[in-house]
Amino acid sequence: MIDKGKMNVAGILIDAVDYETAVARVVKAAYEGLPFAVSALAVHGTMTGATDSEHRYRLNSFDLLVPDGQPVRWALNLLHRAMLPDRVYGPELTLRLLAAAAERQLPVYFYGTTAEVLDRLRTSLHERFPGIRIAGMEPSKFRRLTIDEWIDLAGRVKDSGAQILFAGLGCPRQEVFAFELRPHLSMPIVAVGAAFPFIAGTLRQAPPWMQKRGLEWLFRLTREPRRLFRRYAVTNTQYTLRVLCQALGSRFPTDGRQPQSVMLFG
Repeated sequence: MIDKGKMNVAGILIDAVDYETAVARVVKAAYEGLPFAVSALAVHGTMTGATDSEHRYRLNSFDLLVPDGQPVRWALNLLHRAMLPDRVYGPELTLRLLAAAAERQLPVYFYGTTAEVLDRLRTSLHERFPGIRIAGMEPSKFRRLTIDEWIDLAGRVKDSGAQILFAGLGCPRQEVFAFELRPHLSMPIVAVGAAFPFIAGTLRQAPPWMQKRGLEWLFRLTREPRRLFRRYAVTNTQYTLRVLCQALGSRFPTDGRQPQSVMLFG
């Protein structure tokens, strides 16, 4: 198990851990009924906090931020000599957590994506993990929740008996969701990005060779060039420059401004 603590990457405190440590920490929080916010951050997720003081505050208050993207792992190794042999990829972490939950009979709840994807996800999960206990599944509303909807959602998750909540809302909505909901739920909330459609089989993942070389962004860009060109052209460049500046001695603050209003996405 590898757990070298939190390390500053462009102002965001990423946990230098491996899969085994990440799974163990989430399962422990689930058993103990502890509020525990988790996310897997690639370059885009890291930069949402690096360039936004309020979101930096949210991310740096998370209990566990794992290096989802290879460039984030590379930065940990370059800047802090973390010597991590692998990243902690969100969809793979999700599968490992679900395997652990099925083995230990920990009920799980899924929030996000569409009803159609959730139906296929349910089928896939029962095939992969015959003993899994699915306490509930809810599609995203694809908008901000009202206060009443927020209260109702927290109540449904509590009443379901779930011990782990998986949120698949996309970045940064899912991190806002986990941050806002954490004080109201005594369980881990794991923000998992595109893990739901990947596991359901409705969305293709980059080939392993591209994943290993940190080229998932290129795979996605070839499929959604109009939507993603600006994100990757600007975000990837900004990230690279920040990491290089940090390597040369620049300091990026990890503190931020506490959000003044609730922004619970659904």
